[in-house]
Amino acid sequence: MELLVIAIYAGILALVTPFVMPPSGRLGKLVPLGVSVVVGSALWLILTWFGFRYEEAWIWFIVMLGMPAATFFAVRYLDSKRESEESAELERIRLGSKA
Repeated sequence: MELLVIAIYAGILALVTPFVMPPSGRLGKLVPLGVSVVVGSALWLILTWFGFRYEEAWIWFIVMLGMPAATFFAVRYLDSKRESEESAELERIRLGSKA
């Protein structure tokens, strides 16, 4: 049941991300959703292994604050990585067409 809440929260984050982040034509619309679901599930699993109980607020605070932070940084990283790879590929094509 708790993972369903995390999945719904990830969906909400995916809907909000285009309005919070600068627009990017390099990433798909489902990338923030995927990152949020993976990070939220991983955080939940790790915190459960460390002994956090589901009835306590700490596990919820950590997961609910960690998911948007990780989504923000992951989307920015993926966007910059994609931009640098695209520019390198365009440069390679440009230099290859001259030869």
